[in-house]
Amino acid sequence: MPTSSASTTDAAKSSATPASGGVQSLERAFDLLERMADAGGEVGLSELSASSGLPLPTIHRLMRTLVACGYVRQQPNRRYALGPRLIRLGESASRLLGTWARPYLARLVEETGETANMALLDGDEIVYVAQVPSKHSMRMFTEVGRRVLPHSTGVGKALLAHTPAEEVRALLARTGMPAATEKTITTPDGFLDALEEVRRAGYAVDDNEQEIGVRCLAVPVPDSPTAAAISISGPAGRVTEAATEKIVPVLQQVAAELSEALATSAPSA
Repeated sequence: MPTSSASTTDAAKSSATPASGGVQSLERAFDLLERMADAGGEVGLSELSASSGLPLPTIHRLMRTLVACGYVRQQPNRRYALGPRLIRLGESASRLLGTWARPYLARLVEETGETANMALLDGDEIVYVAQVPSKHSMRMFTEVGRRVLPHSTGVGKALLAHTPAEEVRALLARTGMPAATEKTITTPDGFLDALEEVRRAGYAVDDNEQEIGVRCLAVPVPDSPTAAAISISGPAGRVTEAATEKIVPVLQQVAAELSEALATSAPSA
């Protein structure tokens, strides 16, 4: 599930030389899929050729194979779009990512006492992929798989904090900014100001913006293979400013450890 901004550099995506022991055609095919995702999911062959440096006949051959496998489809306008078969892979991957994260979320619950969550940015929406509930009788619960708009959530702010302003504005224009509560941010300028505060503070806050009486603290997972954020949520009476000073360092430490675990689980080239 990709972020709205490109997270992989062109240098990392270069398909001119395969990694040691790699299969060049596979590397090129995945490179093209990532470039399509970065471009919004639909591109023309000439755009792919310009961005990848591959000749048109090579791209056409690779795309024909991806179309036959269902991972890409050709639109009536002759452009190519990411295919529905990728959804199954993405859903399975997000479930696995949530499974890997659960021990770290459990530690968050133990150390903070509040419900811990993990979320990804899927297209223009936030999707929750894992949760470990608080042991308090009064606790927050978000169903795994639930989708919400990013402008009213701590995890949304954490995930978008380093996205270019023009991309954030484009996302907000697509989704709109409906008010979940009277405290929800409902203007692009207000949301961009909130993202600036996230960058300054190093964490994001949802202060009664998604649900009255609930506060959420969130941080991104550094260098996650797909952009992810973790958070804790609880009653505003418990997640106070004083509690925030103690909780944020724990969130940041757990996010760093989860990032390291995800990096070591990836196969080396």
